[in-house]
Amino acid sequence: MKKLSLPSKLYLIIVFLVLYAPIFYLIFYSFNSGESMNNFESFTLEHYKAVFDDTRLIVILINTVIVALLSGLIATIIGTLGAIGIVSIKDKKMRNVLLSLNNVLIVSPDVVIGASFLILFTMIGVKLGFASVVVSHVAFSIPIVVLMVLPKLLEMNTSLIDAAKDLGASKRDVLTRVILPYIQPGIFAGFFLALTYSLDDFAVTFFVTGNGFSTLSVEIYSMARTGITLTINAISGLVFLVTVLVVIGYYFFNNRAKRIQEGVQR
Repeated sequence: MKKLSLPSKLYLIIVFLVLYAPIFYLIFYSFNSGESMNNFESFTLEHYKAVFDDTRLIVILINTVIVALLSGLIATIIGTLGAIGIVSIKDKKMRNVLLSLNNVLIVSPDVVIGASFLILFTMIGVKLGFASVVVSHVAFSIPIVVLMVLPKLLEMNTSLIDAAKDLGASKRDVLTRVILPYIQPGIFAGFFLALTYSLDDFAVTFFVTGNGFSTLSVEIYSMARTGITLTINAISGLVFLVTVLVVIGYYFFNNRAKRIQEGVQR
C-alpha cells in the first residue's frame, strides 16, 4: 500500500479534528459539575447519575435499542433475500430497474419518507407507536442491506454453486451452505449499518412516533428545545459509546465472517 504524503496526513488530521473535536468537547463537559459549557468547575458523574435515575429516560433508551435490533434483524433478512433475488434475475433491464428503485429509496429525503409513512398509517388506521416506528425503520434499512450484500454476491464465483449442485445439493443446501457463508461479511455490514441508522434516525421517527412512545433521538430533540443541559451531554456521550461498541462489534464479526469465507473457498 502506498504511503500517504505529509500534506495528505495533515489533511486527514484536520478532517478528523473537525469531525471529532465537537463530540469530545460535548463529552468532556458531561463531567462538569457546573450547569453550562462555559466553564469547567470540577469533575462529577452527577449528570450520568441523573440519566440512570430517570426511569422514563431508561425506558426510552430500551425502546430505542429494541427498535434498532428488531428493525435491523428484519431488514437484514428481507434485504439479503432481496439481494439474492435481484442477482438471480436474468433480465439485465429488470435487474437495473430494481437496483434503481432501491437506490432511489436511499437518496430520498428522510422528511419525505417520514411524511409518506405518516399518511399511509393514518389512511389504513394504524396506531402510531412501537409498530409504526419498527415498520418505518425496516423500510428505510432494507435498501441499505441490499446495497451491502450485492457486492459480495456479484463477486461470488458461480462455479461454487454449480459444484454444489453437481454433488447433489438441494436449493436449500446451496443457499445455507454455500451462498450465505460466502456473503456473511456483507450481511454483517448490512445489519450493523441498519442498526446504526435506526439508532441515529430522527426525521422519519419524528413523523411516525405516537403519544406514549418515543426514541432517544426524538427525546433529545424535545429536551434541547427547552434548553441545553449537561444531562443531554451525558446522554449523547452514552450514545457515542454505544456507537463505538457497535463499530467494534462489526469489525469482530466481519473478521470472523472473512475467516469462515476463506474456509468455504478452500
